[in-house]
Amino acid sequence: MPRFNLESPNRLSKKCVLDDLNAWALDEARGITDIVPRECIATVCKSLDAFVRWPPKAILLWDGCDRIAPAGERQRIHSFPEAIKRAAKAVKAPLDTRSNGPAIAAFVVAGGMRPKRYGSHNGWSIHHIYSGKFPYIGKASTLHSAKSCRHFTQSAGVVAVHPIADGMCDEYPFFAWLLRAEAFRKFGYDPDGVFSGAVVDEFGFVVGRKTEILHTGCS
Repeated sequence: MPRFNLESPNRLSKKCVLDDLNAWALDEARGITDIVPRECIATVCKSLDAFVRWPPKAILLWDGCDRIAPAGERQRIHSFPEAIKRAAKAVKAPLDTRSNGPAIAAFVVAGGMRPKRYGSHNGWSIHHIYSGKFPYIGKASTLHSAKSCRHFTQSAGVVAVHPIADGMCDEYPFFAWLLRAEAFRKFGYDPDGVFSGAVVDEFGFVVGRKTEILHTGCS
């Protein structure tokens, strides 16, 4: 079974400021004592669109699918339903049966673009912005999308990230929450219920914002 390293000695110092996320993130970055890394991180935050790609719409590709490996197995191998095969074929999305394959498919079916990496033939990594790491201020835990059948293939919670930004997602609480706040602004996606001040639905969306569901059933 894969193990997730979710503990961190650092947390946010201030709650997100939705009206000026960039200024908030740069203020949080001041907690990084080394000047050169801090300047690099600040550049990524100020030029987020150059390092992060979002899908244009919120689609739950497969309600019932998660990334939890069966007992005794190292990873989950998926078998895609016909409805997903058709949707993927229509947009030429790859269907990788390995553990993170459905999340990649969700991103592409929702219209997301994966730029090519400079140093390999692979595309940018597909990252779940809710990784189970860095709980919000006042919270004891945060959603771990890979373990949740209603969030693992939710395109509103999946981004393609440049290798530099990919490392930042797992290292800096404020960068993780910068992406989560952007998902709320773009899609009304707030599975931890920290941005809206209102009750979210069973799929993590605020009232008035919904997600398309492509397929329902156990993986």
